[in-house]
Amino acid sequence: MKVFVAGPRAVSILNKQVKERLSNIINNNFTVLVGDANGVDKQVQKFLHSLNYRNVKVYATNGKARNNIGQWEVEKVDVEPHKKGFDYYAAKDIEMAKNADYGFMIWNGQSKGTLNNIINLAKLNKKVLVYFIPAKQFYTIKDVDDIQMMINTDNAPVVDKLHELIHNSEQLKLF
Repeated sequence: MKVFVAGPRAVSILNKQVKERLSNIINNNFTVLVGDANGVDKQVQKFLHSLNYRNVKVYATNGKARNNIGQWEVEKVDVEPHKKGFDYYAAKDIEMAKNADYGFMIWNGQSKGTLNNIINLAKLNKKVLVYFIPAKQFYTIKDVDDIQMMINTDNAPVVDKLHELIHNSEQLKLF
């Protein structure tokens, strides 16, 4: 089984609950698909490396990994030169979503990239375990409707971003 693990660049600490779930992945010898960004990607890499876990693939845009702490195999994701910013890095996230059997996302309720990953996995009919930091709780997402259930509807900016991404054909046509 291949698990796509990701989260925001703004999150630089993995709590005990997240580390326990990562340990479950290790204990099952699942392949971890992780990006090369700072934040959650880098912290996940540090944790896996601290346990000498080798069943890891680091996805990097155009093959240039910004972080590869364990010197794991790098999966090169070719991106067209005209893509910039969010679209440039989202291309590798799309590949991880396609190649994964399951997702594990750590989400702060603000990261557009992590929310996009959750939506993409759900649209591909792949389950996603989300650690939702604001609620300090895990949610299992099976479809886009489950995402709405996870989000506190009092948080208008997050709900607006969710609706924007779900209905933004530009984002979801990357499949």
